[in-house]
Amino acid sequence: MKKRLVVQGRLSDAQLATLNDLFDVSVLPKTTALNDPDNHALLAEAHGIIGSGLAITPQLLDATPNLEVVATISVGYDNLPVEELTKRGIMLCNTPDVLTETTADTGFTLIMATARRVVELAEWVKAGKWQASIGPALFGSDVHGKTLGMIGFGRIGQAVARRGALGFGMQVRYSNASPKPALEQELGAVRCELDELLATSDFVCVTVPLTADTERLIGAQQFALMQPSAIFINIARGKVVDESALINALENGVIQAAGLDVFEQEPLPAASPLLNMPNVVALPHIGSATHETRDAMAQRAVDNVRLALQGEKPISLVNEEVNQ
Repeated sequence: MKKRLVVQGRLSDAQLATLNDLFDVSVLPKTTALNDPDNHALLAEAHGIIGSGLAITPQLLDATPNLEVVATISVGYDNLPVEELTKRGIMLCNTPDVLTETTADTGFTLIMATARRVVELAEWVKAGKWQASIGPALFGSDVHGKTLGMIGFGRIGQAVARRGALGFGMQVRYSNASPKPALEQELGAVRCELDELLATSDFVCVTVPLTADTERLIGAQQFALMQPSAIFINIARGKVVDESALINALENGVIQAAGLDVFEQEPLPAASPLLNMPNVVALPHIGSATHETRDAMAQRAVDNVRLALQGEKPISLVNEEVNQ
């Protein structure tokens, strides 16, 4: 008898065909909540759940006594109850590695767009305001040769730093990470305390995961340490930053500009002051949103759940202790 798998989200026809060959698969629309009463009977028999933005709660786990694995189509899992899953012996899998370069592309896009005021000036041109050569009031800032401060220096942080150091001759500083001697040699990166990084960087880019230690890591005190010409980039999680403090820093010239792919509340509320600031480039959390990368992420999740339900170790297992 085949094990039962619940899919919520977007998989390709080929990926679904692979799963259907091996398991009894039920596909839920992305708009359908997992804990919808109509799904209770389905979840009661499920051995695996795969999808993105999964709303897994202890209450839902109570209704899934046969569950062996949850495979999220994402790197981040701060929205999932890891301890509860581990306690129940349920494997949690994510999709690191496959989105590193694409997310780093997004981060460096924000660096370039904010420094050269690309969005602001493109809209200015479209509005018919380009009547003569621009003056200093519309000039941007150089990126090459500047100092890039990376808060967090994991896979994505390192990939952003490589683009800066090797492509733009930037001086790289990093904090909130263990020493990386090989990267220090390769990129000329310098490890320093957070306060020093903030005070000496032209661009401050956040890539740390969201944890109890990093929630609101960057607030009014940290923005006050930055240079008035500094540009702040966040491709980590919105809650790593005190958003009201960021807004205040932008409104009062404490920092020059911000490039943001993540926010405290997503989608960004229509009343957010960030939407009306010309010195803010705001993206709809598109860090990994390319056809190629999203397909690769889905494939990693498919491989994870396939291996887990066949009694093998998944490629990307978050709670390793469950598999021991």
